[in-house]
Amino acid sequence: MDIFDGLAGTDRSMDADNAFDLLQELERNTTDEIRLQRQHFRLEVKARVVIQPGNASDLLKFKMQGTTGDLSAGGCRALFPMPVHVGDIYRMEFDKETIGLPLTFARCVRCLLLREDAYEAGFAFFTPISVPEKLQDAVARSRA
Repeated sequence: MDIFDGLAGTDRSMDADNAFDLLQELERNTTDEIRLQRQHFRLEVKARVVIQPGNASDLLKFKMQGTTGDLSAGGCRALFPMPVHVGDIYRMEFDKETIGLPLTFARCVRCLLLREDAYEAGFAFFTPISVPEKLQDAVARSRA
């Protein structure tokens, strides 16, 4: 018995071809390939970020502090001590001293367990942000 035995009324050769194509696509999704597909340049930056639910009525239900890993015009990656719900909308307050961005709304697009007390989450901003020049300059100085 294979994975296609339960598919009644389908063309087995067509399904096998589709499955093979999907596996090949997964194999091509290397870290370098994913970076090439990104729409925005990412800056590696560590800064405090506080998230809360995006709805005003839920604001007092949840508040969590984390640390950013990178930031781009389209989103960011952050580390939190608890998992963030994929698909939910969050208001994000970044450390004004380090990043200097206003209150930003974003959707969680992924969350990955790194260890029991560390979760990496990816967020997509609803509107592109303008990465502050002072942040770009600080990152450039740290690489020099």
